[in-house]
Amino acid sequence: MPTALLWFRRDLRLRDHPALLAAREAAGPDGDVLPVFVFDDRLWGPSGEPRRRFLLDCLAALDADLDGALVLRHGDPARVIPDLVRQTGATSVHVSADAGPYGRRRDEAVERALDGTPFERTGSPYAVTPGRVTKADGTPFRVYSPFARAWQQHGWRAPAPTPGRVRWRTGVRSEPPPAAAEVDATVPAAGESAAHAAWERFRDERLLEYAEGRNAPGGSGTSRMSAYLKYGCIHPRTLLADLAAAEQTESVRRYTAELAWRDFYADVLWHRPESAREYLRPELQAMGYDSGPHAEELLEAWKAGRTGFPIVDAGMRQLRGEAYVHNRVRMIVASFLVKDLHQEWTVGARYFMQHLVDGDLASNNHGWQWVAGTGTDAAPYYRVFNPVTQGKKFDPDGAYVKRWLPELRDVDPRYVHEPWAAPGGVPSGYPEPVVDHAHERRVALERYARVRSG
Repeated sequence: MPTALLWFRRDLRLRDHPALLAAREAAGPDGDVLPVFVFDDRLWGPSGEPRRRFLLDCLAALDADLDGALVLRHGDPARVIPDLVRQTGATSVHVSADAGPYGRRRDEAVERALDGTPFERTGSPYAVTPGRVTKADGTPFRVYSPFARAWQQHGWRAPAPTPGRVRWRTGVRSEPPPAAAEVDATVPAAGESAAHAAWERFRDERLLEYAEGRNAPGGSGTSRMSAYLKYGCIHPRTLLADLAAAEQTESVRRYTAELAWRDFYADVLWHRPESAREYLRPELQAMGYDSGPHAEELLEAWKAGRTGFPIVDAGMRQLRGEAYVHNRVRMIVASFLVKDLHQEWTVGARYFMQHLVDGDLASNNHGWQWVAGTGTDAAPYYRVFNPVTQGKKFDPDGAYVKRWLPELRDVDPRYVHEPWAAPGGVPSGYPEPVVDHAHERRVALERYARVRSG
């Protein structure tokens, strides 16, 4: 009987899975499908502990859905996958296409090593596969808004149908998963069923209020779907199908736009793979950044949530407590690091990737570049987030700050975002501001002006 090997990567689900359908078709009515996941040191090694924990939990959930058929292996996929093909007699290998810089190189190496065994890429982790949406002249978009309009016009397929009975191949040796350290952060429930449950709760209970609720870090207005999308426990097409069926309110349009941002950043990375680590606007590499013992002290204060700016500190403590940061707060803490503490965006991007459960290379690193003014926006460097005014606007009663900063729970809400202005001053145990925001904003803009003029 023919065997088709299905190599899971960022598609840890059985529903809406085009590569699974392709593998089942390749196996034929009498064949079977061998489900495989490879722990690749090039990906496992740099992953932070929250992502490792969540991935292991997702794999355990997937294995349960496969009735224990999932085969785990360790090592270089260019060796592991061909070895499995030889051992099992598999006649084809099926994957969801990987658009990341390393993933593309790895898949090319695996395909070469298979030496003629078909290596079929079907679907991708995105609504529209990166590289498909271009300008009329075939060049890539560099700015989000025109990309989003073209993305909408291009459209996407309906969710893939659920396959009929799949005969999963069993009896193939599986290796134990790697050990993962316990994490202090609370990571979300893992797996495909948890992803669908989370989406359905948001869709049915909070989507209608998303346009207003998404900016309030103290509420529950966001969907928290990012980790599930990162590992493909649910496909964005599934979400977009539900959004298309809903009344086209501002909230539905806003949520659709967030999925467009995800595809946009993946598209930027597809066309500019070096942008994962390097500046999209290379002229800004000459920007001056601070170094030395004092700069290191300020960086450590930022990491620990001890800057004296409550909305910044709450965000950094949420990062350690939930391996997640509310999107509005991500922008605030990133702006503070780059433009108040004068640290290079790469420092913050690396730190986030170590601690976020939803750490996604394209979205994380391009999001940092957007805030730092080195990325896809036309002229964003002048956008310097004021942590006090941002806190007052988006957390007016201090609910978010007080959740993560117990030192400020008794502070009058009028002063919770600037506790130094309270009648009794900064409460015991909470630090004074480590910098003068107005001064550091001027310094950042002066450095930017020198780079532009030089």
